[in-house]
Amino acid sequence: MLEEWGLGAQHMQVSRQSLDARAILAVVTLCLLWGLSQVSIRVANAGVAPIFQGAARSTISASLVALWAWSRGLPLIHRDRTLANGVAIGVLFGTEFFFLYLGLSYTTASHGVLLLYTAPFFVALGAHWLLPAEPLTARKLAGLTLAFAGIAVTIADNLGRPTGTQMLGDTYCLIAGFLWAVTSLYLKGVVRASMSPSQMLFYQLGFSAIQLSLMSLAWEPQPIGTLTPLVLGSIAYQGIVVAFASYLVWFWLIREYPVSNVTSFTFLTPIFGVVLGGLLLSEPITGKVAVGAGLVSGGMLLVNWPAR
Repeated sequence: MLEEWGLGAQHMQVSRQSLDARAILAVVTLCLLWGLSQVSIRVANAGVAPIFQGAARSTISASLVALWAWSRGLPLIHRDRTLANGVAIGVLFGTEFFFLYLGLSYTTASHGVLLLYTAPFFVALGAHWLLPAEPLTARKLAGLTLAFAGIAVTIADNLGRPTGTQMLGDTYCLIAGFLWAVTSLYLKGVVRASMSPSQMLFYQLGFSAIQLSLMSLAWEPQPIGTLTPLVLGSIAYQGIVVAFASYLVWFWLIREYPVSNVTSFTFLTPIFGVVLGGLLLSEPITGKVAVGAGLVSGGMLLVNWPAR
């Protein structure tokens, strides 16, 4: 995911002090790809059960990370007690995606991306109490206020609907955002010094693949339905493009450029998600959804804005 890669790699040497055109193009492209992720999950849900889909995504991307690390001689597994931290972040990651994939089988991609990207605000709140070096500032507090107003407006979009199914999906996606924040805080507060970014990624993907596979076996009697080329392409997109290739580009960005400058662009992801949900899935972009997207994105911009 986004914040945890910045949090997990701040110790890397930064070779540039500002973003050039190449970096801006790269990070905007990543935001577009991540905004499309929720759309692809919705598409794949038509042919594959949601928990199994999450297991397939983690399995594909964990295998690719392992091959990439092996080709470069990078160790992935610890032999000491750090392995326990790896299991912990893997379980957190797997539980997050359990709620996200399940939530997106009940709600729209537009709602899903807005509620998932409340994670940076939960991180800012948690860091105030858990990480003394990152107190809440007036700017961050203003961002939090905007974000939670965006949540309220987005959820209010369900009012008057004949069923509570979408509200359930929204709740699941909000829980996923909270768990993403918990994982980020755990990575920064506990394991950042003992793991490289590639190890963090492998632990999260590898152990979540096992966890989600077991959960799918327990709760999804028929995980595979009609495997159309579009469904298979959506799963491949999540496993290869999003969870593997895009994170490698993200590692490069935070290695070469200031992390705070890079993360300040991530406010674009919810906007892309809402627009793509409307264009590709014909989801209604109501006034409340548009306002919610603006508030959440504005809040993200304030929380992640580089300090002087």
